[in-house]
Amino acid sequence: MFSVGTIPGGTPQSPEPGAASASFPSLAPVSGRGEAEEEEDNEQEPAEVSGAAIADVWWSRRLDPESRELIYLCALWTSGYLGIAYYDTSDSTIHFMPDAPDHESLKLLQRVLDEINPRSVVTSAKQDENMTRFLGKLASQEHREPKRPEIVFLPSVDFGLEISKQRLLAGNYSFIPDSMTTTEKILFLSSIIPFDCLLTVRALGGLLKFLGRRRIGVELEDYNVSVPILGFKKFVLTHLVSIDQDTYSVLQIFKSESHPSVYKVASGLKEGLSLFGILNRCHCKWGQKLLRLWFTRPTHDLGELNSRLDVIQFFLLPQNLDMAQMLHRLLGHIKNVPLILKRMKLSHTKVSDWQVLYKTVYSALGLRDACRSLPQSIQLFQDIAQEFSDDLHHIASLIGKVVDFEGSLAENRFTVLPNIDPEIDEKKRRLMGLPSFLTEVARKELENLDSRIPSCSVIYIPLIGFLLCIPRLPFMVEASDFEIEGLDFMFLSEEKLHYRSARTKELDALLGDLHCDIRDQETLLMYQLQCQVLARAAVLTRVLDLASRLDVLLALASAARDYGYSRPRYSPQLLGVRILNGRHPLMELCARTFVPNSAECGRDKGRIKVITGPNSSGKSIYLKQVGLITFMALVGSFVPAEEAEIGAVDAIFTRIHSCESISLGLSTFMIDLNQVAKAVNNATKQSLVLIDEFGKGTNTVDGLALLAAVLRHWLALGPMCPHIFVATNFLSLVQLQLLPQGPLVQYLTMETCEDGDDLVFFYQVCEGIANASHASYTAAQAGLPGNLIARGKEVSDLIRSGKPIKPVKELLKEKQMENCQTLVDKFLKLDLEDPNLDLDIFMSQEVLPAAPGIL
Repeated sequence: MFSVGTIPGGTPQSPEPGAASASFPSLAPVSGRGEAEEEEDNEQEPAEVSGAAIADVWWSRRLDPESRELIYLCALWTSGYLGIAYYDTSDSTIHFMPDAPDHESLKLLQRVLDEINPRSVVTSAKQDENMTRFLGKLASQEHREPKRPEIVFLPSVDFGLEISKQRLLAGNYSFIPDSMTTTEKILFLSSIIPFDCLLTVRALGGLLKFLGRRRIGVELEDYNVSVPILGFKKFVLTHLVSIDQDTYSVLQIFKSESHPSVYKVASGLKEGLSLFGILNRCHCKWGQKLLRLWFTRPTHDLGELNSRLDVIQFFLLPQNLDMAQMLHRLLGHIKNVPLILKRMKLSHTKVSDWQVLYKTVYSALGLRDACRSLPQSIQLFQDIAQEFSDDLHHIASLIGKVVDFEGSLAENRFTVLPNIDPEIDEKKRRLMGLPSFLTEVARKELENLDSRIPSCSVIYIPLIGFLLCIPRLPFMVEASDFEIEGLDFMFLSEEKLHYRSARTKELDALLGDLHCDIRDQETLLMYQLQCQVLARAAVLTRVLDLASRLDVLLALASAARDYGYSRPRYSPQLLGVRILNGRHPLMELCARTFVPNSAECGRDKGRIKVITGPNSSGKSIYLKQVGLITFMALVGSFVPAEEAEIGAVDAIFTRIHSCESISLGLSTFMIDLNQVAKAVNNATKQSLVLIDEFGKGTNTVDGLALLAAVLRHWLALGPMCPHIFVATNFLSLVQLQLLPQGPLVQYLTMETCEDGDDLVFFYQVCEGIANASHASYTAAQAGLPGNLIARGKEVSDLIRSGKPIKPVKELLKEKQMENCQTLVDKFLKLDLEDPNLDLDIFMSQEVLPAAPGIL
């Protein structure tokens, strides 16, 4: 039974936020559950709570100081994704975890519960079967420490997407000034709350509803006081590294694109050029799922990371290449076992399911035998060798001895092999001998029929039995003509009349419905076999877990071998990253030559790296390279570098590309500000922050000022400053000394060489400051007309020298006046009395060439 919380219905309520006139930007509904939930009628509220009950609760809170520091969690699980938000009474703060993939067993939710130990778990009354089962087990844990949580169900309408957004907007938050307009409040909250995570938004809305009803943190007599909310914070599980969707997008960790096949346009997307795409060499579907899960949950758990690297390093040894290839072939036969087990529970098993299960189990046995010959010092090999028990051999043996795969495919149903059931064998023998036997019966029946009937046959039809079949004769026109003495007419089909005779009735009584009897008995055997398999389902589930892990690590080892990756080291004391000759894992596959670069932050190196350099010199690639190498190390992969030492990184924040979307209703610059705001509000001394060209979306002076202000904010933190890489073309940031000098700041540039009008890029990072952006060279490379580039360079020089910029028309006018004055001076100097003066020559040589400039 669930321990269902009672919601007080008699306490005064604040006005429902749904009455607010403003609305959030339109967002797409969550797959699987959308706006239909919001259209459902509200469920009836519980009865009003008595004053005595309220007094008891009030006094219990007063007398128990520990009850004031409780956590109330709201969780929603839909279509394999989990959304979580909780309220901590100790600091009156709401914490949220962006939508994260979670298996049907809800292991991620269990980890959250183990870590925060909530007093209450709030969820929708309309839930998936897996969530219901999970909550049932949670509520039944009588001896859970420190105490089992209370399970509270709210009507599903309280978790509607639109009403949740309106509830968030209408909230009374002390950290938001009352003077803010509705639009300003939306923009402010969008920089804190991930409104693109729809499950999280719905969980936040449901949590606010629960807090308002329970009046958590409010003295019960203060009816006009709302629940105190002092802030919103992002929640990350211990050992997990926080990475938002913008970072996944700009670093091209995942990249979906339309499938080129016209037959798969409607089926969705395929993985494009991405880090996941080049590392995904898994041979089974569950390995691909696990690799994606690791990518969405990078960790700094050193034990877990090193255990993954140990397996990869083992398979990278040349002598283990053949073993790796053999294991990968076996893994290709590991199929979707949970789906088969589900069909078995529902008795919907297909013929192909038995074949797939048979191959899966035998492949698992092959994996077990192979891993028993491998070093047992590696935990994964030891787990496979021990946990792939003899139950697998028992399952394979049963299936192999019972199931007739050829016969099952031929009849498209479950059939058993001979010598399994003598009764089935006997009935099959009779069924096989029926044709010759029925031919003899038909010959005897023909002797007793009218001489006008030329032929007959005796047929067997499952579920109907044995019938005498006679061709329709010309005189058989009406239904009354079908009647034959001694025969019972059954039906007419394809100009043939079907009858029951005394002999066919005797056959029905003697032989029965052989086909159906055989099918029923074989179905019974299939059910017994299914029960034997389901009784050992635990070992099959464990096979899938360990096999998918082995598949992922073999895929990472294959990529590391082909691309020349090396093993990273982890140093919790480093508090940063150190990369020697690192490479961009995607760019090196697309470029003919790639110049490796090193990076180091932490220890005595500056925590803020300001990188300047010409356009197209490789600044952005360098930033992404640092982020990708760090990310790969945090998922337990080898990295594209000669050496890499990764410290205790707890989050990666980026502001590299503007992820624009019409549905967000935000300008490009506002999106940039939101990305920087996430880093400013959440980055710690262990976070890695990558910023590229921040401030270019607005006025140059304002953008430069904002960039300088953000960097100075982090510099003021001193040793608590995050590890920051900033690429910028704002050379004034350095020239005007907008940042204080000190060991925390280090200036880097991309090395170049000017060769006349050409600019040679070396794509090498070195210490120093760029003296120009060389935008004119980049413009020429892009194919802009020369006169436009010359004018742009002229204006740039005037700005630098502080001289006024004159429009092109005024310059042309001044040039015309100069030409006219020159021509007048030449006329005045002519000696008209000179007999040798030739006016035609003068006009052709002096006047006409100057005419375009004058006109």
